[in-house]
Amino acid sequence: MTRIVVVGSINMDLVTLAPRFAGPGETITGDRFLTIPGGKGANQAVAAARLGAQVAMVGNIGDDAFGQSLYDGLKAEGIDVSHVTKVDGIGSGTASITVAGGENAIVVIPAANGRVTPAQVDAAREVIRGADALLVQLEIPLDAVDATLRIAQEEGVPVILNPAPAQKLPREWLQRVRFITPNQHELAMVLGAPADTDFRELMRQAPCPVVLTRGEDGAWFRDMDDEPRHQPGFKVDAVDSTGAGDTFNAALAVYLGEGLEVAVRKACATAAIAVSRLGAQGGMPRADEVAAFLGSHA
Repeated sequence: MTRIVVVGSINMDLVTLAPRFAGPGETITGDRFLTIPGGKGANQAVAAARLGAQVAMVGNIGDDAFGQSLYDGLKAEGIDVSHVTKVDGIGSGTASITVAGGENAIVVIPAANGRVTPAQVDAAREVIRGADALLVQLEIPLDAVDATLRIAQEEGVPVILNPAPAQKLPREWLQRVRFITPNQHELAMVLGAPADTDFRELMRQAPCPVVLTRGEDGAWFRDMDDEPRHQPGFKVDAVDSTGAGDTFNAALAVYLGEGLEVAVRKACATAAIAVSRLGAQGGMPRADEVAAFLGSHA
């Protein structure tokens, strides 16, 4: 069984379904409101667990009702929560999400996620040491991300860094990872390059292998010294794109042992299933569903 460690954010998503996005100063009537567990870290952990991996989560929750619900939800997915810490005196992270026409607009409040520390990551070193891959994002403090990359390198564990929310990153960080998994905008931000630079040139400039997501177009991928290659996307009726990137990242980590080309194809299929369903974690498929989907899209 593939062993995955995820270091990252744990949020409660406050989701509003609407016929369209409201403009500045405008009030419209929505269709439905939902509270759904989320956060890029927790999403990736749940997606990996649904695909059959043995998963451990490192992160924080608040001392509120959302925190307990989030903790219980991770545990119910079979995820090791021994390194999920409740932070007293602060609420859990939240994301206010409006979904309209299959797209989303999101405002994130980090709260307890902003209290993840390097010491907390180091306390999970033994779990990290036994992992086949480690997933990390940028919704926790950067010193904790730096510690995660350093510890994984020291323990010989390959890291998949999802550089979102996007910002310019130190070159030495990129040299520590097995892959970064940005979209085109994120990759330009990470490298400090002009936004209109061709994405294939950006992939060549990166000092590490890149798997670049392009929505309906699928993904482009490049290992070191290779030319970028394309995995076309799968046609589905999009319902909600929230969490699709997290689902992609988790699948990439779970299937990486089968080779990069196979892993990217399976990650695109897994994400396609996810966008055809409502909710970040609610839409994440299981391994047998991915196999059936690929079987029908041979």
